Amino acid sequence: MASSGGGLSVESSSSSSPSLLRAPSRTVTLGRIQPQAPTYRTVFCNDRDSNLPVRFKGNSISTTKYNVFTFLPKGLFEQFRRIANIYFLGISCLSMTPISPVNPITNVAPLSMVLLVSLIKEAFEDWKRFQNDMSINNSTVEILQDQLWVPIPWRKVQVGDIIKINKDGFFPADILFLSSTNPDGICYVETANLDGETNLKIRKALERTWDYLLPEKASEFKGEIQCEQPNNSLYTFTGNLIVENQTLPLSPDQLLLRGCSLRNTEYIVGAVIFTGHETKVMMNAMNIPSKRSTLEKKLDKLIITIFCVLFTMCLIGATGCAIVTDRDHEYLGLHKLDWEYRNRMTIAFFTFFTLITLFSTIIPISLYVSIEMIKFIQSTQFINRDLHMYHSETDTPASARTSNLNEELGQVEYIFSDKTGTLTRNLMEFFKCSIGGISYGCGITEIERGIAQRDGLKIQEEQRSAGAIREKGFNFDDPRLMRGGWRNEPNPDLCKEFFRCLAICHTVLPEGDESPEKILYQAASPDEAALVTAAKNFGFFFYRRTPTMVYVRESHTEQMGKIQDVSYEILNVLEFNSTRKRQSVVCRFPDGRLVLYCKGADTVIFERLADGMDDVRKVTREHLEHFGSSGLRTLCLAYKDLNPEAYDSWNEKFVQAKSALRDREKKLDEVAELIEKDLILIGSTAIEDKLQEGVPTCIETLSRAGIKIWVLTGDKMETAINIAYACNLINNEMKQFIISSETDAIREAEERGDQVEIARVIKEEVNKELKKSLEEAQQYLHTVAGPKLALVIDGKCLMYALDPTLRVTLLSLSLNCTSVVCCRVSPLQKAQVTRLVRKGAKKITLSIGDGANDVSMIQAAHVGVGISGMEGMQAVMASDFAIAQFRFLTDLLLVHGRWSYLRICKVVMYFFYKNLTFTLTQFWFTFRTGFSGQRFYDDWFQSLYNVFFTALPVIVLGLFEKDVSASLSKRYPELYREGIRNSFFKWRVVAVWASSAVYQSLVCYLFVTASAFDGKNSSGKIFGLWDVSTMVFTCLVIAVNLRILLMSNSITRWHHITVVGSILAWLVFAFAYCGIMTPRTRNENVYFVIYVLMSTFYFYFTLLLVPVVALLADFIYQGVERWFFTYDYQIVQEIHRHEPDSRHTDQLEIANELSPEEARSYAISQLPRELSKHTGFAFDSPGYESFFASQLGIYAPQKAWDVARRASMRSRPRAPKAPKKK
Repeated sequence: MASSGGGLSVESSSSSSPSLLRAPSRTVTLGRIQPQAPTYRTVFCNDRDSNLPVRFKGNSISTTKYNVFTFLPKGLFEQFRRIANIYFLGISCLSMTPISPVNPITNVAPLSMVLLVSLIKEAFEDWKRFQNDMSINNSTVEILQDQLWVPIPWRKVQVGDIIKINKDGFFPADILFLSSTNPDGICYVETANLDGETNLKIRKALERTWDYLLPEKASEFKGEIQCEQPNNSLYTFTGNLIVENQTLPLSPDQLLLRGCSLRNTEYIVGAVIFTGHETKVMMNAMNIPSKRSTLEKKLDKLIITIFCVLFTMCLIGATGCAIVTDRDHEYLGLHKLDWEYRNRMTIAFFTFFTLITLFSTIIPISLYVSIEMIKFIQSTQFINRDLHMYHSETDTPASARTSNLNEELGQVEYIFSDKTGTLTRNLMEFFKCSIGGISYGCGITEIERGIAQRDGLKIQEEQRSAGAIREKGFNFDDPRLMRGGWRNEPNPDLCKEFFRCLAICHTVLPEGDESPEKILYQAASPDEAALVTAAKNFGFFFYRRTPTMVYVRESHTEQMGKIQDVSYEILNVLEFNSTRKRQSVVCRFPDGRLVLYCKGADTVIFERLADGMDDVRKVTREHLEHFGSSGLRTLCLAYKDLNPEAYDSWNEKFVQAKSALRDREKKLDEVAELIEKDLILIGSTAIEDKLQEGVPTCIETLSRAGIKIWVLTGDKMETAINIAYACNLINNEMKQFIISSETDAIREAEERGDQVEIARVIKEEVNKELKKSLEEAQQYLHTVAGPKLALVIDGKCLMYALDPTLRVTLLSLSLNCTSVVCCRVSPLQKAQVTRLVRKGAKKITLSIGDGANDVSMIQAAHVGVGISGMEGMQAVMASDFAIAQFRFLTDLLLVHGRWSYLRICKVVMYFFYKNLTFTLTQFWFTFRTGFSGQRFYDDWFQSLYNVFFTALPVIVLGLFEKDVSASLSKRYPELYREGIRNSFFKWRVVAVWASSAVYQSLVCYLFVTASAFDGKNSSGKIFGLWDVSTMVFTCLVIAVNLRILLMSNSITRWHHITVVGSILAWLVFAFAYCGIMTPRTRNENVYFVIYVLMSTFYFYFTLLLVPVVALLADFIYQGVERWFFTYDYQIVQEIHRHEPDSRHTDQLEIANELSPEEARSYAISQLPRELSKHTGFAFDSPGYESFFASQLGIYAPQKAWDVARRASMRSRPRAPKAPKKK
C-alpha cells in the first residue's frame, strides 16, 4: 500500500471518484504522515459515495439514559447499587422459603413500591430527554442535492454534505465554513448554547472557498478535508483543506460548532465534518462528576451498624432457640427422630434466617425514597424560589442543579473563591495608564477608599475636569491626554503608539452604526471592550473589521482637529492563551510600515524587552505596583518595527506551523517566540473592577459562622491583597505570612537563567518560608489571645509548595490560618489546592467561581457553586448550585444549608428510631415464644407500618422544620458552627435515639402484655395474641407519630394534618381489614379484633396511658438537655421568644467617649438577657452573656453556675482559661 519513500497511495479511494487527483495533493501536504491513521480522519466534500466505506456516525443524537430494551435491567441495576435495596431483595427471597414466618407480601410489597416509584421517576425524566432529542433530530436544514437546496431533518445529515444555514438558524453539526453572504467571507456566530457567552464571535472562510455560495457553484466543490479525529476541545481545531491540488491550513476560525447560531448574516454555506455524538458539543456533554454528600456516606455506616444490631438480635434468638428447644418439653410433641430435635446447630441455623426475615423492618426501606423526595422539594420549591437569592437586575433566580448535596451546604468549613466576577462585578472601566514612564489618570478606587478607611484617614474627593467623559467601560479623567492634549506631552509619538495598540491589538467586533455614540463592541472579555472604548475616547475610533483589515478613525494625529480614516492590514494574529499570557498583532500601515503590537502580563512583556529599556521598565514597574495596590488590573503594551525581509522569513515558518497537523499549538507558540522579542515598552493600562454589592458584609458573616475563606486568583499579589482588605478577608489585626517569589535570592537565580538552579532556589526558599511561618503560627496559637492568621502565596511558590515533600507543611500552615490568598494561580493549581484541603484535612469544601477557568476547582470541591455572570455559563453548567451574586452565599449556606442539614439529620434519626422501636417489640415477643420465630404482628400491619402509617409526618418534618427563622440564622451566624461540628449526626445522638427506641418499645410491649393477662373482652373471654398485638401496634403508631411533634421546633398545620391523618389512617384500615373475611390467602386471626378491643374500657385507658408514659422519658430528656446541655439555637430561641422582631442596632454610639473598661461594662449591659422565668418552653436556661459576648468580641466573665452548666457540653469547645499570675 505504501509507496517507497513513505508517500501515500490512494488507489482504494480514488477508484470511487477518479476525477479527483488526491494522491499528489496528499503527498505534497503530509509527506510521511498517513491520513487514515487513527489520529486523523479524511472527509470527501459533496461526495457521499466516497465517505460510505468509512461508516461515519449519523447525525441523530440521544441523550437518554435508557431505551426500551435497557430500561428494566439498567434501571434495576441503578436501584440495586444501594446496599439497602440489595438487603431487602435478599429478605424478600428469604420470605418465599418455608423458613419464613411471614407472608412474602410483607417484604415484597414495600420493596416493589419503592422500586416502582424510583423507576417511574427515572422513566419520566428519561421521557423528557427523549422528547427533547426528537424535537432536535427532526429540525430541518437545507442540504445541496442536484444543484438545489433541499430541506431534510437534522438526523439525515451526513459527513461531507454541503449545507446552507440561514440567519438565526442553528448549526446541526460541526461545519467547515466555506462561504457567506457577508463581504470578505465572514459571519457572526453566537455561542451562548455552548459556553453561555452572548458576545458575537467572528468566523472567516478561506478566501479560496468564498465563491461557493450559490447552489450551482457549490455543487462544483469537490474538496478533501484532512483533520483531527473527533475530540471535546471546543477552542482548538487542526486540519487541512485540499482543493485542486492546493493545500490550505484550517483553524478554529473556519469551524462552526453544533449548537451555535448564525447572527447578522443572511446565510452561509459549509461542509459537514463531525456529526451527532462526534460533534464537539456532544463530546463535552459529560455528566458532572457524581457527588455524594458526607451525610449520605455516614448514613451508609449507620445502616451497616443497624445490620450488625440485626445480626446480634438474630444470633441471640437463634442461640436461645437452640437452648430452649433442646429441653425435654414433651407437650411440644417433639420426637427423638425429628431432624430438628436431633441437631441444635441445625435448629440455630434455620432459626437465624427465620428471625432475619422477621426483624427485617429494622432497616427502613422507605428511607432513601423519602430523603430523595424531601431533597427534591427543598431544591425546587425552597432554594429555587427564594426571593432573597433573586437578582432583579439580571432576572436571575438561584438554581439548585442537583438535590443530592442540600445538607452538605450546612457543613461547609472551607470556601475557595475566584476573585474576578465572583467577588468583583467583572464590569471593567479604563481608569489609569502609564505611557513612557509618566502616569496618567485622576480618581480614587474603591480599594483606595478601603485602605484609607483601614488606616483611619480621610480622602479628599477629587473634582472631575470639565471635559471628562464617562461611559460604560471608561472612567478616565486627565486633561493631559483627553481631547488631543497628548500632543503637548513630552512623548507624543509614544502616546500615538499607545492608542494605536489599544485600537488594533484585539479581537473585538464592532456592531451597529459606525458612529462613536451608537457603536457596540462585542468582545470576548470586558477588559478587551474597555481598552477599545478607551482608544475611541482618546481619538482612535475603531469602527470596522474584516478578516484582513482593521479600520480606525484617528483624530489630532497630524494636527489638532483633523480627523482621518486609516486602514491597517492585519497580517498575523498571535492569539492569547493561558501559557503565553499575551496577544500580538502584526499589521501593515498604509505607508507600508510593518509593526508588531503586543499586550500582556507585565512579567511576560518585561522578559522580552530590548536592551536599554531599564529606566522606563523601572518607572513602569513602580507605576504597576501603585496601580496594583489600588486594586487595578494591569496590562503592559509594547511594539516593534519589523524589517520586511526578516518578517517574510518568519512568516514562512508561521505558515508552516499553522499548517501542521501535529502539535500545531506548540509550534505556533515556538514561532511566536522568534518575533516577540526586542520589544519597545510603550506603557501600561490600569482597569478597575469594582467589588460586588454586599461582598464585605457577606465575608464577615461567613467568617463569624466559622467558615474559612480562600481566594484563588490570577491577579498580582498587590491587587489580591488589597482586594482581600477591601472585602474584609484580611485586616490589620491579622498576622500575615507572605510567601512570594519576588525575593533577592530568587531574582538573582532568575538573572543567571539556569532553569535547574532557579527551581532549586525557589524550592529551598519556599521550604524555608513555610517552616518558619508554621513555627510562628503554632506559637501564636498557643497564646491566650493570639491574633488571627492570614497566608498570602503566589503561583510560582505554590507550584513548589504543592510538591509532595512540602505539601504537608503547606496544609498544616493553611489550616491554622483564617484567610488564605493565592495569587497568580492557574486553573490547575486552583483544583490542586481544593483537593489538598478536601483530602488532606477531611473537611467539607465549597468552590465558587464564574468562568471557564474555575470549572476544575468547582468540580474538585464537595460542593460547587457557579456565578451566572459576565464570563459565560461554563462555571454554572459544571456546578451543583448557581447564584447570581456572591452575597447570596449567606442565604444559601446559613439559611438553606443549615436548615437542610438539621432536617435531614432529624429525618434519618427519626426513621432509625421508629423502625427500631417497631422491631424491638417483635424481639421482646420472641422471648415469650421460646425464640420460635412466631410473628407478633399481622403481615399487613408490618408491611404498611412504614409505607402508610408513619410515612407522611416525617416528610413534613423534613420540609418545614426550622429551629430559628431565616433572619435569626443570618443575625447569629455562629449557629452555623453546629453543622461544621456535625452536632446533630454524632454517634452520641444515635445512642440517645436508640435508648429512646428501647425504652418506648419496652413500655408499649410490657404495659400491654402485662395488663392483658387479666384483660377480658365484653363477652368475658381473655385477650389472645392478635388482640394484644393489635393493641401494641395501635399504641406504637400513636406514640411514634406524636414523637414528631415533640421533636419539632416549628409546628405547622401540615404537622397536625399528617400526624392526625396517619393515626386515623391506621384506625380506618383496621376497621376495614378486621371486618373482612376472605376464604384464603390470609390468616383470619385478626378478624373482628379491633371491634372487640374498642368495646372495652381497657382499650381507651391503654390508648391514653401507654403513649404518654412512652413519651415521658423523651420529654424529660429534652428538658434536661435544654437546661444543662444547651445548644446555641436553643439560647437564641429563648431570647427571641417574646421579641421576635427586636433589633438592637443602636449600640455603643458613645463608645469613643468611654474608657476601655467602661466600654466593656456598657457592652455587657447591652447583651440580651433572660426576659422571663416562664418563656413557654419546657425549661428555661439561665445566663446567656458568654454566648453573645463572644459573638460580639467582648470578654464577659462567666458566672459560677453558668460554668457548671456548660462543663459537660462535649460538642462545644471550652473557653480558654486565663493565664495564672506567677
